[in-house]
Amino acid sequence: MKKTPQTGTQRNPRVYVLKPLLATTTDPMAAIKTNISNVAVSMSPPAPRTLPARQALPTPLIDSSKPMLKLGLDVHLEFIMAVVQRGHASAQAPRKFTLEQLVAYVTQCVAEGLQVFCVQESCGFGFVLHRGLMAAGAQSFLITPIALNGARKTDKLDARALCLRLSRWLDGDRDELSPIRIPTETEQRRREASRRRQFLAREIRCLANRGHGQVAEYCHLQLPTHWWGPRNWQKLATLDPWVLGVLEQLRQLIIALETQLNELLEALKSRVKGQVIPKGLGELSLVTVDDEVCDWFRFYNRKQVGSYTGCCPGEHSSGGKRRVGSIDRMGNGRVRALLVEAVWRFLRWQPGWKAALRMKVKLADGSSMRKKTVIALARLLAIDLWRWRTGRATFEDLGWIAA
Repeated sequence: MKKTPQTGTQRNPRVYVLKPLLATTTDPMAAIKTNISNVAVSMSPPAPRTLPARQALPTPLIDSSKPMLKLGLDVHLEFIMAVVQRGHASAQAPRKFTLEQLVAYVTQCVAEGLQVFCVQESCGFGFVLHRGLMAAGAQSFLITPIALNGARKTDKLDARALCLRLSRWLDGDRDELSPIRIPTETEQRRREASRRRQFLAREIRCLANRGHGQVAEYCHLQLPTHWWGPRNWQKLATLDPWVLGVLEQLRQLIIALETQLNELLEALKSRVKGQVIPKGLGELSLVTVDDEVCDWFRFYNRKQVGSYTGCCPGEHSSGGKRRVGSIDRMGNGRVRALLVEAVWRFLRWQPGWKAALRMKVKLADGSSMRKKTVIALARLLAIDLWRWRTGRATFEDLGWIAA
């Protein structure tokens, strides 16, 4: 039977010829499925980055089946003033303990089946007492120093106020206390290396200035900047012998401190050796910030990082009026100073820094506004460092250039 193409209403009939399938293809819809899958993969959102687990803030672990013993501690180097409260009874009279006596008392109370909770203000005595109380079985907490009794301040009043605040905090009022994170011994010793570097550099400057003062007082002369160096020291042979003897003693001290400082610098730089760091930050600045922070994963959001730096603006607002003042300076002062110095270097060596580009108008609005903007950028730099050190962002995301 002879087939003719259908014309219908079309003048030129169309004949469609299908190409035969390839011999290797078993599924006639395989090519279509492959194209669809490729389009789906290209349109799917990128896989989310896995963020580290959130570190819990210091919180009490209360066992309702055991009675509680609360201790408010006002710590001194010679003694510890303590106020004891059993359960919800009235606070007892203040008592003096030594460190060993207090640890022994807590050990005895824990052996009797009591839950012991202690609170003290952080101070320059470190965390020896805290670790001793924890080893004895108590739950110890440290807070930043605060004004506890207004204009009146005694050791007994402070210990009592701490004990009562601890009692209300354990009852659920979380505004009474804000416990701080306690670094481990390893973190504390790593941080001490950076602080000892700053201490040695400060002592060298102090001794050098002492030499300048001695020569200005007794010889009415001006010493070279690095007067204890080998070349400059030979030029000082014409000075008064007594003055030269004083300078010799200062020179020996400075050389000994410089030897320790150089050894310490090499040890600190080795911690970040081989790491890719942003241009303008510097190895020592990065090591110092890392050591002061102890652990970047301790922060879970931007607000916590900004608060730690102390660069958040103060505020005095009421009703419809809002007034923002100077920064609160409530955080780590060492980190804040390093960040401000780093911002000035970033403005020169990181032209594509996204945080600075958002404030380029303020940076060009006079020296006064420029300085205020640098402080604001110091807080943003801390946040960017946190994002980079925790893997939340890369150099490209932040607009940084590698050194």
